[in-house]
Amino acid sequence: MEKSERKADLSVGQRFNVTIEKIAHGGHFIARHQGAVIFVRHAIPGEEVEIEITGTGSSFNRADVVKVLSASSDRVSAPCQFAHRAGCGGCDFQHISLERQRQLKSEVITEQFARIAKKEILLQVEEVAGPLGYRTRFTAVTTRDGALGFRQARSNKVVPVSDCRILQPELKYHELSNRKWKGDLQVEVSISSTGERTIATGYMRDETPVRTSEGPDIATYEVNGAPLEVSQRSFWQSHKSAPAVLCEAVLKYAELKIGDQVLDLYGGVGLFTSQVIELVGESGRIDLVEGSKSATGDALRNFAERTNVGIHTGDVEKILPRFSKADVIILDPPREGAGKNVVQSMVSLKPRAIVYVACDPAALARDSAYLESSGYTLADIRAFDLFPMTQHIESVALFKRVKVS
Repeated sequence: MEKSERKADLSVGQRFNVTIEKIAHGGHFIARHQGAVIFVRHAIPGEEVEIEITGTGSSFNRADVVKVLSASSDRVSAPCQFAHRAGCGGCDFQHISLERQRQLKSEVITEQFARIAKKEILLQVEEVAGPLGYRTRFTAVTTRDGALGFRQARSNKVVPVSDCRILQPELKYHELSNRKWKGDLQVEVSISSTGERTIATGYMRDETPVRTSEGPDIATYEVNGAPLEVSQRSFWQSHKSAPAVLCEAVLKYAELKIGDQVLDLYGGVGLFTSQVIELVGESGRIDLVEGSKSATGDALRNFAERTNVGIHTGDVEKILPRFSKADVIILDPPREGAGKNVVQSMVSLKPRAIVYVACDPAALARDSAYLESSGYTLADIRAFDLFPMTQHIESVALFKRVKVS
């Protein structure tokens, strides 16, 4: 029996030519060299490129494209001068045409479901808005000299950035970049749908919590006519169109009725609750569960006059078993997903529908497998390009109970 070919021993800084095979989860592209798997940044499938190894490991290596030898027809000039291998690490895909970006994201979702959930799905990532000027909030950092910028990919090095093309113009990033900041700051900036800009800062050296230094600590956002108070420390979707787009998809899947009992898990300040209230009526009830005290503090104010809305602060996994019934469950968990215990607790309540909002396709695929094994099937799924120019994807999935004949 012949011995298997030994993998090449690669070293950081080594350069050679490869053919790019396909996209991988996380915004990288796969190439191989003498049996070694390499995750490559700034590539496109089918291209012949020269790469430089930036990191090595036992199962895979990392590299950047340093020269394109045979370019894809989908390769374009990046609109941002800082979108290159030595520049800002915020945007993964500025070198790829918009249509191909969405196609690649669709391939990622399909691959994750096939590999993790053993389920074949086909979908198209839906365009939401233009690729620039969409983001309503960002976190920047300053250099030791006080220049505002963003970190390089997989690095603590701060790259001074004078302009960010994906931010809403109303954030006035260029004006902020011209300010003289203190060194080693974290700078969080957001703008509400009513035009209120908030700036919060904190020192990175001692990891002090950021504090609002300019603008309101609590801003007002309006979604489909429903006003919501959102504190600087509370989570809010970063794409200007995301709240309305996600609410439309969630409500369509939920098919709510008067009198329904709804669980809004990882409910934040109450985005989905605000849209559900009128649909379930006074005879219905909504219970929002959220771990962030800042967010539930906002939610308590947002629904103070609603006697049929309950706000619960704490770990979803621990609080969920307290409920005995739910007609519909809506969940929007963090990147790591809900997990097996939360899925089991949801299933025990026998809701007619579970509507899952996901920012990570791998976590969604894993939780889909848990749901399928517990009697809930994936009835439909949509994906939205709420992070153009980056590898991130937002999905909304509908799970329904399998009827046993």
